[in-house]
Amino acid sequence: MMGRVWKGFFSALVVTGLLFVLPPGELLAQAGGPPSFRPFWHVFVAYAIAWLLVLGWLISIARRLGRVEERLGRQVDQSSV
Repeated sequence: MMGRVWKGFFSALVVTGLLFVLPPGELLAQAGGPPSFRPFWHVFVAYAIAWLLVLGWLISIARRLGRVEERLGRQVDQSSV
């Protein structure tokens, strides 16, 4: 289960990284130059903070799930003895 969580997290991280690496012209569907993002900087900062919070939440869930799986594994081992 943990492997799937980390694989999904890594995939999302790679896709997000590609968005930052690709030039803006490659990402825009419209012909012409990229628009000016200067008036909307606060929106990008808000989205960045939101994504960081979501990623932190996912990491927290993954760690807690790992602890629960570890406890269950120990209980199963103790009950089989």
